[in-house]
Amino acid sequence: MENWYLPITIVPGLGLLILSTSNLMVTLSNEINAMIVNSKKKTIITKKLKQLKLLNMAMVFFYVAVALLLISAVLNGLYTVDKISLYISVLAIIFALIGLFSLVIFSFRAVSIRQNQFKNSVT
Repeated sequence: MENWYLPITIVPGLGLLILSTSNLMVTLSNEINAMIVNSKKKTIITKKLKQLKLLNMAMVFFYVAVALLLISAVLNGLYTVDKISLYISVLAIIFALIGLFSLVIFSFRAVSIRQNQFKNSVT
């Protein structure tokens, strides 16, 4: 019962990741909307839609991680299920790491999409 607060200490960091990822999603969604209205470059739009899907997947992993951390804290605070709480916390951290890995992939792909946009605009 004394370690119920440990999983909760990770939640604000995940909250910041969720906030920044949602800002990226809004920006990318607006950019895709503008490209659909003004442009006929279907290949770039398709790549950006895949990027939006990747961001959405990262958000889902972050949400699940937060939920698992909260469940772990409640279980550890109300009951004496230390092992189960530990396993749930570890699972939450794994989900958060998968979400972070998705953001890393997003970042690398975003740069290559911008490079393709630049090459297409120059030629």
